[in-house]
Amino acid sequence: MPIQPTPRFLLAHPAHFLALGLGSGLAPKAPGTFGTLAACLLYPMLRGLLPHDWAFLAFLGWSFVLGCFAIEITGRKLGEIDHGAIVWDEFVAMWLVLFFTPPGLTWAIGAFVLFRAFDILKPPPIRQCDARFKHGLGVMFDDLLAAGYALLVLAILKRIIG
Repeated sequence: MPIQPTPRFLLAHPAHFLALGLGSGLAPKAPGTFGTLAACLLYPMLRGLLPHDWAFLAFLGWSFVLGCFAIEITGRKLGEIDHGAIVWDEFVAMWLVLFFTPPGLTWAIGAFVLFRAFDILKPPPIRQCDARFKHGLGVMFDDLLAAGYALLVLAILKRIIG
């Protein structure tokens, strides 16, 4: 049976701190939404620190790889690889979506809503990947697929709206 993470658990190992989204995954309700919101709030600061596109994309790649390991370690300790408190996958995927989202608060809100919708609804092949791959890479990958769907819808909206 999975255990419930606590603030003490969060600080017990650097992998837990990362996998639990710097603490945002400890939200008692809707931790994935809180993790995504935390990622959105951190995005402007990250872009300020990494203003070159190549540097930001390298950071995303590093965050993805590191996340695979952190999620694997934390998921095993929690007794459930895709425990609800594990939200680093939302961070990386949301940062990717925001990177390609047109500027403006309306677009950012739309990106947030679309990503959360696809992450929760898990249309094919997201649901199949989520069910089949039970390891850190699988947890990270299904959110990348949700990000891809969100970006596709945003691109269509951008084309229609202009």
